[in-house]
Amino acid sequence: MRWRGRRGSRNIEDRRRSGGRRAAGGIGGIAGVLLLLAGWYFGIDTSQFVDFDDSIGSPQQVEITEADERAAAFVSVTLADTEEVWTDIFARELGQRYDPPVLVLFKGATRSACGGASAATGPFYCPPEEKAYLDTDFFVTLDRRLGASGDFAAAYVVAHEVAHHVQNELGILGQVNQVRSRVSERESNELSVRLELQADCFSGLWARAAQNRFGSLEPGDIEEAMNAAAQIGDDTLQRNARQVVRPHTFTHGTSAQRQRWFQRGYETGSLASCDTFATDNL
Repeated sequence: MRWRGRRGSRNIEDRRRSGGRRAAGGIGGIAGVLLLLAGWYFGIDTSQFVDFDDSIGSPQQVEITEADERAAAFVSVTLADTEEVWTDIFARELGQRYDPPVLVLFKGATRSACGGASAATGPFYCPPEEKAYLDTDFFVTLDRRLGASGDFAAAYVVAHEVAHHVQNELGILGQVNQVRSRVSERESNELSVRLELQADCFSGLWARAAQNRFGSLEPGDIEEAMNAAAQIGDDTLQRNARQVVRPHTFTHGTSAQRQRWFQRGYETGSLASCDTFATDNL
C-alpha cells in the first residue's frame, strides 16, 4: 500500500504516552450507571466493566518504539483516506454530510464508554463515543499470531472499524443493536454476523474507492486483505484455538463469508450491494 508522505488525519486521539492502565477494576458511580444504560441501548454487555467501587487501574510504564510510531503514522494516513472516501460517498450517493469518527490509539490498556480496552480485546468501535479504539501492538498480533501480514491487512482492520461508524451514521447500528437487546442469544449472534459482514463489504467498497482516488493499492494488497478476512473468521479462530466449531456462537461470520462480502464491496463499489440484512445467502 502506498501511504508514506501522504496526508494524515486530525481525528486521532493519541493516548499511548499518557500511561497505560491495567484492565482490572470497574467503573462506578453515575458513570457506571450510564455505562450500563449505554450497553443496554447499543446491545453491548458492559456489566463486566462496572463494579461501583470507584476503582481505577494503576498507571503502567509504556515504551513507544519505532514500530509503534510507524504504525501510528500508517493508521493516521489510512484514517484520512477513509474520511475522504466516505465524505464523497455520503455526498454523492446519499446527499448527506459524513461526520468522521475519532480513532483512539493506545498501548497497554485504556478506558472507553464501552468498557476496558486492551490488546486482548482487539480493535473495536464504541457507538456512544463515536470512537474506534486500537492498540498499536495489535498489528504485531495480526502478523505473528493470526498469520495476516502486510500493511493492507492492517488497513483492512482500520477500514472495518470505520465501517461500523458508517453503520452508526446511517442509523443501521443503533437499530440492529436495539433489536439484539430484545431477542435470544442465538438471534442476537445472527444479527451481529450480518453487521460484521456488512462492515467487511463496506471495507471492500472503501478499498476500491481508495484505489480510484489515490492509486494507493499495490500488487498483492487485495490478497492481503482477503487473507486477513480469512484468518479472523469465526470458524478459523475456533479451529486454531482447538475448539469445536459451533456456528450458533459465531458473531462475525465464517472465513469464506468475510472474504465473500469484502470482495463484493470491492467489485461493485456500491452501498446497495452491501445490504446483508436483505439476503438469506450470507
